[in-house]
Amino acid sequence: MNPETYAQLEEIAARYPQPRSGLLPMLHLVQSDEGRVTADGIEACAEILGLSAAEVSGVATFYTMYKRKPVGDYHVGVCTNTLCAIMGGDLIFERLKDHLDVGNDETTPEEEGRRSITLEHVECNAACDYAPVMMVNWEFMDNQTPESAVQVVDDLRTGTEVRSTRGPRICTWREAERVLAGYPDDLADEGPAAGPASLVGLELAHERGWSAPGGEQRSRDHRADEGAAGAPEAEHAESARRVEESPADVKSEEDPADKGEGAK
Repeated sequence: MNPETYAQLEEIAARYPQPRSGLLPMLHLVQSDEGRVTADGIEACAEILGLSAAEVSGVATFYTMYKRKPVGDYHVGVCTNTLCAIMGGDLIFERLKDHLDVGNDETTPEEEGRRSITLEHVECNAACDYAPVMMVNWEFMDNQTPESAVQVVDDLRTGTEVRSTRGPRICTWREAERVLAGYPDDLADEGPAAGPASLVGLELAHERGWSAPGGEQRSRDHRADEGAAGAPEAEHAESARRVEESPADVKSEEDPADKGEGAK
């Protein structure tokens, strides 16, 4: 491992009161530098954190985002969990396997002028409202079809810019791993953060004037507190008072209707 990467691993460990808490981002940095979690990377993390190589290896083999085999320039993950599968995820995965001539968790051969792709079927990507979903280096590609998925991987292989549906333009897998290690690429605010399906509930609430119970009163109280001199100190004092009181002594101020219900 090169000295610069080792120094950055030490830097990550130093961010945490308990250095071992830095293991996950440290492993991402190893992948960014070496293309996978290597034996040298495991030994370096263990040495810095005062852990055994077995302990580090146990973490690296538990989480599926850590790879023990080399990953290509781009990692393409097709969701084949229940909803995505019945919406077309299985068809997308089969089409990409045929198109790229690889199986699950395999990488296309290195070719001059073409970038490599690692293809994997993955479990739920937490984007069921956009099924079927595919991810490229953990960035969402929503509402895919076999044809659109093929176009995405073809563009990636030829170096054509590809943009996430809800996020920035796609970087390489190693660049994405460096971001996960805690080194920003300044692309976080590029592209939309939420899509229409995610915002339907909010739009309905606005149209119909809905709000959370007590929400309007809390908003007014918050605005009043912001305008009052010494409001932060008063808020902290009130919080401390409530912590010292037993739950039975704290009167509910959020739902005056409770009193009426009790009387019934």
